[in-house]
Amino acid sequence: MLLPNKTPNNRKPSKRPLLNMYWMYAMIGLALVGLYFFQNNDQTRKVDWTEFEKAALAGDIERIVVIASNAEAAGYLTDAGAKRRKFDMQPGFEGQRKLETTIPSPDKIQEKIDSWNAALASEKKPPIKVSYERGGDLMRIFWAFGPILLIFLGMYFISKRMGGAAGGGGGIFNVGKSRATVFDKDKGTHVTFKDVAGLAEAKVEIEEIVEFLKNPQRYTELGAKIPKGALLVGPPGTGKTLLAKAVAGEANVPFLSTSGSDFVEMFVGVGAARVRDLFKQAQEKAPCIVFIDEIDAVGRARGKNPNMGGNDERENTLNQMLTAMDGFGTNNGVIILAATNRADMLDKALLRPGRFDRQIYVDLPELTDRMEIFNVHLRNIKVSSSLDVEQLARQTQGFSGADIANVCNEAALIAARGNKPEVEWSDFMSAIDRIVGGLEKRSRIITDEEKFSIATHEAGHATVTWMLQYGNPLVKVTIVPRGRALGAAWYAPEARQIIPTQALLDTMCGLLSGRAAEEIFTGQVGTGASDDLEKCTKIARSLVMVYGMSTKLPNINFNDSTGQEYGFTKPYSEETAELIDKEVTRIINEQYERAKDILRKYSVQHNEIRDMLVKNEVIFHDDVQKILGQRQWKSRTDEIMELNKKEESKIGDEFKAGHPALPSSGNEAPDADSDDDGTPPPFNK
Repeated sequence: MLLPNKTPNNRKPSKRPLLNMYWMYAMIGLALVGLYFFQNNDQTRKVDWTEFEKAALAGDIERIVVIASNAEAAGYLTDAGAKRRKFDMQPGFEGQRKLETTIPSPDKIQEKIDSWNAALASEKKPPIKVSYERGGDLMRIFWAFGPILLIFLGMYFISKRMGGAAGGGGGIFNVGKSRATVFDKDKGTHVTFKDVAGLAEAKVEIEEIVEFLKNPQRYTELGAKIPKGALLVGPPGTGKTLLAKAVAGEANVPFLSTSGSDFVEMFVGVGAARVRDLFKQAQEKAPCIVFIDEIDAVGRARGKNPNMGGNDERENTLNQMLTAMDGFGTNNGVIILAATNRADMLDKALLRPGRFDRQIYVDLPELTDRMEIFNVHLRNIKVSSSLDVEQLARQTQGFSGADIANVCNEAALIAARGNKPEVEWSDFMSAIDRIVGGLEKRSRIITDEEKFSIATHEAGHATVTWMLQYGNPLVKVTIVPRGRALGAAWYAPEARQIIPTQALLDTMCGLLSGRAAEEIFTGQVGTGASDDLEKCTKIARSLVMVYGMSTKLPNINFNDSTGQEYGFTKPYSEETAELIDKEVTRIINEQYERAKDILRKYSVQHNEIRDMLVKNEVIFHDDVQKILGQRQWKSRTDEIMELNKKEESKIGDEFKAGHPALPSSGNEAPDADSDDDGTPPPFNK
């Protein structure tokens, strides 16, 4: 039941003002028109045609303006003529004195004026000048007020542009209104946790917020306080915004979505006003969720901006946001969610308990998460029945949810381009190559010498990495240009939580092996290894300055993860800087010589891989294994694949044991690289 004179939300009905800014525009325009008509300095007298003609023949008129469309004429008097006709002759008068009359015959007015000039010439008096106008007062009003009207129109359109996104009328005068998009219960986000694949740990943490919004008495009766805000932190494309929408969809409450950049404007005070309006809307719609995406645009640490102490509008906006978040009650049903991939840049006051109590890290998906994400995006794609989703997940190590969605869409486009009835394994491999390496450029002209050098370089990567303990499992090697790269060796990187020192050294050795192969087998080095050298140098500097793995500078970290401590100064002396440079150079040189030693030992195998690359342009894991043999150190990916195959064989044998009519295959596990079981090999296309 509704209370009298109250809205359903127990709010007083809003009353629109009787006078708004458009009424003010109209009054200003009327005032200007009135000034034009009532403050005209010209002295005008209406006369008949006979008197007008007498004044002209007497030489009292020096100029006539004829308005033919209105059949009117205005004769501007000389000073002597105005005096004879008893006009006001006060000194300092800046206007003009004129006689206005109606023309009896507009078509013959020029003949009449010519006869007047002839009579004046006989009396040696100056002739009358004549000009014609198309309109009368309307034309004069247009030329007088046209620029003013254009200014008003410009202000109108600017106000529409600035106030359109804020909602409601008022234009530029509504620029302080919040630009948040409101999703009510009837017009919800229609996203639930079922639509969010993976993110199991993040879901567990955030389900408590959903439960509070659904059943707040369960917590308040025990005296519990729900966190006021939660900050979703993680790399781009991991599903932070999607997770926030799922929270609103599960809780079935109003959802106010905005971005941090919506609070940043060139006008002083606009950002703070929008923050006030956003939190006002949230209190009116409670219980609800306020989601601020990319909050680092407005929540950066204060005092670290480049304006060197000037009045910063971003800081004012942040101060207002901090004050507004403190103004919420403990259990008033308003939850603040925010997302960023740069939590280290946020102000510490924003992260303290009472504002954003929880930080939920949304990391890149693991293997099982990637499988779930693939299954979600493959719902509407017609894929081959033999497609191995698990193997797809293994091939996309380090991909975010957005990257996986892009892979599925790109694979469908490639299959449609080839007129295939369904999307196959090869289409997904081509899509991964397209996304990671760029567009294939077979039309690029490469000489035989360059092709031989590129094959030598990539064969060096494949050979050395195969022989390293922590070398990533090889997928394929290609010398077909893609994007900016002339060739590439593709790997399935291992998912490690802690990287040992030897793994970093092996990675550097593998990166330097392409340059080492060029030096050994061609006698000269080229510019193609610049990207490898850049990555290798970064690893070496991190090994010395971040991880404290150097023998000369052990257990020291010179890195500031917050980016706020050191500023323009270095946290070490010049002597230490020189020592850091020496250690970085020593480590790189040692790994370079190590790569050359491996290549000299396996020079015959390297040359076979190089010749195969020159001939086929693309070789795969099985091709390299035939030349170099089984790897001495099996990767975790190889071990997991073998375990999976053993489990599949065991399950199949148990099933066949219960069905005597089926032929038995024995208990032997198939080889990891064979495809006798109908599944694609782990590293073959």
